[in-house]
Amino acid sequence: IKELVFDDAILSTPCEAATAEELVAQDLIDTLASIEGAACLAANQIGVTKALCVYLDESDKPHAIYNPKIMLGLAAFKTEEGCLTRPEDQLSKVTRYATELAFDELVNGELKHRKRDFAGWEAQMIQHMVDHCKGKLV
Repeated sequence: IKELVFDDAILSTPCEAATAEELVAQDLIDTLASIEGAACLAANQIGVTKALCVYLDESDKPHAIYNPKIMLGLAAFKTEEGCLTRPEDQLSKVTRYATELAFDELVNGELKHRKRDFAGWEAQMIQHMVDHCKGKLV
């Protein structure tokens, strides 16, 4: 379990590509599990500027995504969201989309390229984490 980073200099730094050798995914999963009510976490939120994130699906199963890239956004919706590494009372108004995401998944020690569509809450979390990977703060 790692400490969350609140330093804007780290959080606003665009992340480098993650490799299969990154040993960060389990740290992200463990840290996410330790935070009540948390649903997603990007590597830079624990001080590692690699494009790697984890999120919990509807069954609370963790998923690690490496090098996420939004390929397409449809069906825009406006929402407010907070962030684990921003002040608790600070909500941001954002526009999110149903999303086609290209990403890498670690399978048997190798990164495999994937594409998947996300909608609703999962799409919102994915876009929030992609923003983190780009160094964009809500």
